[in-house]
Amino acid sequence: MNFLAHLYLSGKDPAILSGNFMGDFVKGVIGDEFPPKLKSGMLLHRRIDSFVHGHALSRRSRLRLDPRYGLYRGVMLDLFYDHFLVVDWAIFSDDDLTSFLSRSRKLVEEFRPWMPRRLVDLIPVVYEQLFPSYATVEGVGDALRRMSGRIRRDNPLKGSERELILHYEDLRRDFREFLPILKVYADQEISAFDALQQRAD
Repeated sequence: MNFLAHLYLSGKDPAILSGNFMGDFVKGVIGDEFPPKLKSGMLLHRRIDSFVHGHALSRRSRLRLDPRYGLYRGVMLDLFYDHFLVVDWAIFSDDDLTSFLSRSRKLVEEFRPWMPRRLVDLIPVVYEQLFPSYATVEGVGDALRRMSGRIRRDNPLKGSERELILHYEDLRRDFREFLPILKVYADQEISAFDALQQRAD
């Protein structure tokens, strides 16, 4: 899952949401320099990624994509799923998407002191360029092209939105079936984190 899906799956706690947003930018052991709920958000990010990677529905989606894309199919699918989340937002949330993004950005900005510098610099890009681009196939293509340019080795991401076009309805059905399952999983993980925190307090 990419940025938007991780935010959507974060629940209501600002620290968990912000930690989930940070997840891809903190590698290895999560140190005690982070507040407990921010750490919980980072752990939630990792558990969501593991759950997605291992689930039969996401595997089905990946296998729809041309094998020549190899491991990059997972990267492509993350963006494709964020596209479908934007397109189908009203199905999965009672909150207005624009309001959700505005509110989540304010929450994320509050945790800038704990964020790696490169993520701090990316916040405007994510909210002002990436999220608006997810609404269209062409925008997804632009995001894939930019991502391709940031990867130092040769990669097939530029132009790979053709796979989204080719398998659009099948991938969208996969996503609509999978997201409610993933939401239940994420909510259960958040409840478990809350229970652990209460016992610690």
